[in-house]
Amino acid sequence: MPLSITNSILEWYNSNARCLPWREQPDPYRIWVAEVMLQQTRVETVLPYYQRWMDRFPTIIALSDASLQEVLTVWEGLGYYQRARNLHQAAQIIVAKFEGEIPNDPKILNSLPGIGKYTAAAIASIAFDLDEPVLDGNVRRVLARLFDLRIPVSSNQAQKRLWQLATSLLPPGRAGDFNQALMDLGATICTPRQPSCPKCPVNQMCQAFTLGLQNERPILKQRTVIPHYTVTAAVIQQNGCVLIAQRPPDGLLGGLWEFPGGKVQPEEDLDTCLEREIREELDVKISVGEPLGIHHHAYSHFKVTLHAFRCKLLSGEPRNLVHDAIVWARLDKLDTFPMGKIDRQIAKKICS
Repeated sequence: MPLSITNSILEWYNSNARCLPWREQPDPYRIWVAEVMLQQTRVETVLPYYQRWMDRFPTIIALSDASLQEVLTVWEGLGYYQRARNLHQAAQIIVAKFEGEIPNDPKILNSLPGIGKYTAAAIASIAFDLDEPVLDGNVRRVLARLFDLRIPVSSNQAQKRLWQLATSLLPPGRAGDFNQALMDLGATICTPRQPSCPKCPVNQMCQAFTLGLQNERPILKQRTVIPHYTVTAAVIQQNGCVLIAQRPPDGLLGGLWEFPGGKVQPEEDLDTCLEREIREELDVKISVGEPLGIHHHAYSHFKVTLHAFRCKLLSGEPRNLVHDAIVWARLDKLDTFPMGKIDRQIAKKICS
């Protein structure tokens, strides 16, 4: 059966492969960038960012020579900014240690920042034609349905079984095509909800489909409740400039610029929170003025509702107590400072 599954999927891929820019020019650098961008992000979202990235950093040398702020600015809007920091750091390592040539050894690839087991295997198979299986979200879903996996796919037992299945299906010499075929099948036909089973090239060999269980596979762990935080942000302007602060390099939105503020504590109103946060972060006293909007955003492990306010500096000179840097930025230069989604929305509003 495995050979029939493999051949059927490859035959389908020959006629139905998605046209993607990194497939049109499949050099290792382009494939590496694409695979990193595709971590936790859909192809449709990635495409314009990928083109923008390649226009600015067409080679690994160009990426290595760029500043981190340039890299974050080009990445802005794609989210999960640690991926951009990892790409930049890995490019500098590759230039320094491997003369700018991306190594073809999966173990070496796996040792580079931001490249885990899956990404290393994807690069090795697609860019270097090595017989390495892959296991991303799309592939896990396809295999869990094909073989009716009856345990949560995120469990260690399931992961071990799925890697075994992916390896058993791998066609020697065509691993790159087959891995991409599985990805495409999961993205276009074997979708998370309402899979198009009648169009699937392996529906007659799919155990879940045969049993009518395709909508119940893969089995997922019950999601935990995602915490929600209310936060505030201060827009402090003077002399045609606005005060912004740079987040520490590690952690959420590391290296990006923001309007200072923070979380509302229990029994605290918005004005009190913002006055306290600015005192703790900048050692100044402010008065909270008119609201500038309410912004909602979901991150991977929590949600926020942010309230932005115009604020007036009453006393003191801002000092950098918790951020990497603070700066009075001219309004017409705010677009040169990389920001997260909410802060960019605030910046656009005060510049309009």
